[in-house]
Amino acid sequence: MNTPVTPEDPKAVRPPTYPVLEERTEEDHDLGSIHIHNSVIATIARMAAARVPGVVDLAGSLVDDIAGLVSRSSGEKGVRVEVADNALVIEISLIVEYGVQIPRIAWQVQNAVREDVERMTGKPVRSVNIVVQGIRPLKSEPAKEGPEVVS
Repeated sequence: MNTPVTPEDPKAVRPPTYPVLEERTEEDHDLGSIHIHNSVIATIARMAAARVPGVVDLAGSLVDDIAGLVSRSSGEKGVRVEVADNALVIEISLIVEYGVQIPRIAWQVQNAVREDVERMTGKPVRSVNIVVQGIRPLKSEPAKEGPEVVS
């Protein structure tokens, strides 16, 4: 006759338990450690910012341009990531489209970057600082270089 197995029974099969991961820059648990490089976070931030309508490009510094020639990928151009007190501080340099409301675009970029980075990495984002470094017309709009001549 089979006797039912209760949870208190030492023979009971229990599902495996997994450690709760803490919000840390580097995570260690029974299975090993997880490290997410800042360049990965920068790429996530860059892609999130580029999706916002009104953002034309991200602006890199001269240092970004020189480093890009040597080794760094373009995924980091215009994005700087720092870790402070187990939270991320992200700075993004933007070039926006002429005619947009710059504060509104910057706010949308801040929200998109925070949401994507936190969702994809599980790391808290303390701040997303925006520096608007340029403004450009859309490529579809021809630049007028003087008065039109009608014949």
